[in-house]
Amino acid sequence: MAKRLFVGSLPYSATSAQLEELFSQVGKVASLNLIMDKFSGQSKGFAFVEMSTDEESDKAIAKFNNYELDGRKIVVNVARPQENRNQFNNQNRGYSRPGGSRW
Repeated sequence: MAKRLFVGSLPYSATSAQLEELFSQVGKVASLNLIMDKFSGQSKGFAFVEMSTDEESDKAIAKFNNYELDGRKIVVNVARPQENRNQFNNQNRGYSRPGGSRW
């Protein structure tokens, strides 16, 4: 399985088709997920790209990290593993203090 790449600092106008065309310059794009805001439908300015091989992933990092796309220098690097989020863990969010007091 090839490396999953984080692509950040994207212009908000960037589209999945535009990114797929860009990354296909270095190899076959196995998957591409442009992160969109669920309320506005606008891009959040980052995406995850998976190339077919590790070699293609390395080429994409070398070629596109600091690449200028629509006037913005994008960031391309290996994505960190997703952190496990517990939806019921409300620690450090100001909901309550031990003993039930909020203040």
